[in-house]
Amino acid sequence: MSRRLIDISVPLQAGIASDPPGHLPEIDYLTHEETAGDVVAFFPGASVDDLPDGEGWAIERVRVTTHNGTHLDAPYHYSTVMDGGARALTIDEVPLDWCFQPAVKLDFRHMEHGYVATAADVEAELKRIGHELRPLDIVVVNTAAGTRYGHRDYVSSGCGMGREATLWLLERGVRLTGTDAWSWDAPFVHTAERYARDRDPSVIWEGHRAGREIGYCHIEKLHNLEQLPEAGFQVCCFPVKIHAASAGWTRAVAVLDDQP
Repeated sequence: MSRRLIDISVPLQAGIASDPPGHLPEIDYLTHEETAGDVVAFFPGASVDDLPDGEGWAIERVRVTTHNGTHLDAPYHYSTVMDGGARALTIDEVPLDWCFQPAVKLDFRHMEHGYVATAADVEAELKRIGHELRPLDIVVVNTAAGTRYGHRDYVSSGCGMGREATLWLLERGVRLTGTDAWSWDAPFVHTAERYARDRDPSVIWEGHRAGREIGYCHIEKLHNLEQLPEAGFQVCCFPVKIHAASAGWTRAVAVLDDQP
């Protein structure tokens, strides 16, 4: 039996519509020529001519939040508390065994932009693919946003997972979920319309806030979920260990065991 790896992360890239205005990453690329003087400064008496082809090192200076690119949200991102009152875990405290488990994909690409998926939607999809959830299964959601990353409509695309659907998963032992959309919740532009109409504050970030009741993590900005089977694979998504942070970037990968 051979193993196949599928990259389900997006590249951290500046200059594309990956996040709302004011939240976009910025990357400065410094070339070998530009840094040659910095390198020889460590070695008194050396000159740029002493370096092969006069080259220093290539480095990048990055200005980002922990929520740019494919990243894993810690329970602390959603609230200061989880599990009904306990202190919420930060990203450096998330159990590693949450981050490498068998996974299942929910195909919600047919759902309208801004739709809030329900527990019934999740149950129906699991029944369709014939999968029974087990504790610590990782659940990833393939939305209509999956192919829009980098396009102007990405942040407003795709469905979201509501409080009811999220709690339904968590009550069955799921502790890590993911989406290829900008947010686990429905895009804010659609939620804002619901709030303006009904003035119901419970719709604001409802999928995230479910973590106040049962602590969990989710990955946002996944990619290539269309390439995955419905089940029978694993997801590995260890986050960068940032002290006391609300999230950490991850190179999320799906692991498939192919038959010989």
